[in-house]
Amino acid sequence: MEKPPALEPALVQEFVVAGHADLDRTQVLLEEVPGLINAAWDWGGGDWETALGGASHMGRKDIAEYLLSKGARLDLFAAALLGLARVIRAAIDANPDVVNALGPHGIPLMTHAELGGNKEVIQLLS
Repeated sequence: MEKPPALEPALVQEFVVAGHADLDRTQVLLEEVPGLINAAWDWGGGDWETALGGASHMGRKDIAEYLLSKGARLDLFAAALLGLARVIRAAIDANPDVVNALGPHGIPLMTHAELGGNKEVIQLLS
């Protein structure tokens, strides 16, 4: 099976930036190019980020939930923002050091949890 061509880098960057704060633009871009859903942008030095990652560290639950509803890959940072305590608990059970995980731009997992405001998740990470 032949793979489609790579996504245009500028489009990937635009989508990731939109995912930080602009739900409407995120929706338009994803409708136009569904392959963007899990596209990642390298801000430099291996600082890879997806639109979901941007929404997660900006506290944009609405954008995170939209992206997940469209097939974005759930990660621990989105789970922390969204208060998915069972996911966080399972990750800690599998690897206790996950509490120290850093997301895009070196933002700690705890910061995502604090933005989400779920006390159970914050306690699990404390």
